[in-house]
Amino acid sequence: MINNNTKNFLIFTGLIILCAFVFVVDIALGSVNIGLREMFSQDDIYHEIIWNLRLPKAVTAVITGAAISVAGLIMQTLFQNPLAGPYVLGVSSGASLGVAVFLLGGSFLPAYFIQSGWGLVIAAILGAVLVLFLVLGISFKVRQAVSLLIIGIMFGQIAGSLVTILQNQSNPDSLKVFITWTFGSLQAVTWSYMKVMCPLIFCGLLITFLIQKQLNGLLLGEHYAKGLGISIVRTRILIIIAVALLAGAPTAFTGPIAFIGMAVPHLARGLFRSSNHRIIIPATMLCGAILLLLCDLATTQIPAEGQTLPINAISALVGAPIVIWVIFKNKK
Repeated sequence: MINNNTKNFLIFTGLIILCAFVFVVDIALGSVNIGLREMFSQDDIYHEIIWNLRLPKAVTAVITGAAISVAGLIMQTLFQNPLAGPYVLGVSSGASLGVAVFLLGGSFLPAYFIQSGWGLVIAAILGAVLVLFLVLGISFKVRQAVSLLIIGIMFGQIAGSLVTILQNQSNPDSLKVFITWTFGSLQAVTWSYMKVMCPLIFCGLLITFLIQKQLNGLLLGEHYAKGLGISIVRTRILIIIAVALLAGAPTAFTGPIAFIGMAVPHLARGLFRSSNHRIIIPATMLCGAILLLLCDLATTQIPAEGQTLPINAISALVGAPIVIWVIFKNKK
């Protein structure tokens, strides 16, 4: 009989190998297929395609997939709800509102921000941070996690309503840019963007790893967690900050990516047959990275040559059936 530690080690090893394999395949396949020999050639064309286009996209898929999946995991732990996702506190809606305001008021902003692309990113971050502070402020007053969940959803609805109003009043060109952003895209993240995105995500992951014990305590219920000496308010605030970094930073750069954060934690739990966050957090990171790499690969292979699908078109096709499966499983 193989003990649990050996079994977990073998699964982790398999996931790491699979992640590395899909990563290389994602770089190799596209509108122009590139073999292993061309990957290491000195040809300027191949160098440009790999190092400035495909490699940043593949790295973004790994980082973003891991980040939003972990954000979804700790949201499900906080609210004790298997259908909670990284965007339930309105982070995505806040980012969308910031982008909508930026695109509508673009003519009043310096030309550098409009032309460089940083304006879109800064607007999304500011919108997400605004919602974060509102939720954080309320978290001091609201004791029950369910109430906080409802408030977060309401903030999302308010932000969504404001976005609809702005869309109705915006010109067709700005509206097209905004809708394209909501589709999600890994291709827009350059190396310069990654210098900002990666530290933010790293801070979110660091917070998550530091509160593993508290997260395991929450699995047993808030009353039991209090009995273990865990501060519920402090833990809740740290979770909200971590989710804002893990979900807000990728969303600002890639746009909202649907269903990955909600579905991947269930895949990790199913693989390892465990809810222990010491195991599930790194497992969720690997599963999220692999799944988003596969989704990115599908966006370039399914359409006709030279075209790509929005990442949300694939992530929803993959994630939604998993969520439906979770609902039927819980019903039984």
